[in-house]
Amino acid sequence: MKSTGEVMGLDSDFGRAFAKSQLGSGTSLPLKGCAFVSVRDRDKEALVDACRRLVEMGFALVATRGTADALSAAGLPATRVNKVREGRPHIVDHMLNGEVQLVFNTTEGAQAIADSFSLRRTALTHAIPYYTTVAGARAAVQAIAALRAGSLEVAPLQSYF
Repeated sequence: MKSTGEVMGLDSDFGRAFAKSQLGSGTSLPLKGCAFVSVRDRDKEALVDACRRLVEMGFALVATRGTADALSAAGLPATRVNKVREGRPHIVDHMLNGEVQLVFNTTEGAQAIADSFSLRRTALTHAIPYYTTVAGARAAVQAIAALRAGSLEVAPLQSYF
């Protein structure tokens, strides 16, 4: 697995195992702060529960217009932020200022992918965890909850079988 950059985490539940996999890949999940959420229309409803859990853990949410509207409609507080092409101040400015600790961004189509290039580059260069699927975002939230609940432990592989 090393040649493709894949990692694996084992533990007693999925959240703890995913947290270990992220640590193994060099990703440091935040335990507090602000999450940026910008997702395609078909993913908006699917991310409401994950965002609700983040808010319950004390995270603030910032989101692009459509996502902020969907989160607000679900009763979640979300501050609207501009996309890069909408002018300054925009989300990359917030990331560069250290105001964003986690990113959930799903895209669809060549234009949306191109538009998110500066987002991805900024997240990478500033070590901000960045998830591009609903499954990844949900897993990250479970891992954050597990990390907040207590420390991870190292155990021999045989103890899991």
